[in-house]
Amino acid sequence: MLFRYHRKVGFITSDTYRIAAIEQLKTYATILNIPLEVVFSPQDLNKAFLQLKDSDVIFMDTAGRNFRNEMYVSELHSLMQGKGKSETFLVLSLTTKYKDMKVITDNFSKFNLDKVLFTKMDETDSYGSIVNLLHDFPLNLSFVTNGQNVPDDITVADEHTIIDLIMGAASDE
Repeated sequence: MLFRYHRKVGFITSDTYRIAAIEQLKTYATILNIPLEVVFSPQDLNKAFLQLKDSDVIFMDTAGRNFRNEMYVSELHSLMQGKGKSETFLVLSLTTKYKDMKVITDNFSKFNLDKVLFTKMDETDSYGSIVNLLHDFPLNLSFVTNGQNVPDDITVADEHTIIDLIMGAASDE
């Protein structure tokens, strides 16, 4: 987006829980020459948006916290009360059991999810959960990751690729 569409991009992260999460995003921001704002509370969010007011697109990274802990969920909810037009992506690992994916998605549906991004496609041969989740929830498929080389291993997900994966996985059994 930064290079292809010549847009000014900014990053916000509230992932202050995972060890080295901020440093990792700072590294990407430095490489891409993109401003990064760190928010420790919902009160910091307005300041971060003000700092990034010249950005065309702002990506906000939130902490992957335990969805069963209501305190974490409500904390995330308060952070997601952003201003302006936005899209909310749910990031799910394809190595997660479908039953758990369904509970996670249901729990976060109150945040008006728009799209789902599936990670760790390289760590599984089971892809049916993609179809099941998209059938069970009003989400659009966005991207999949197939490795840890950013951005090379992030690809746009399309139904033909998913069908091919499922058909290939089914014929291997």
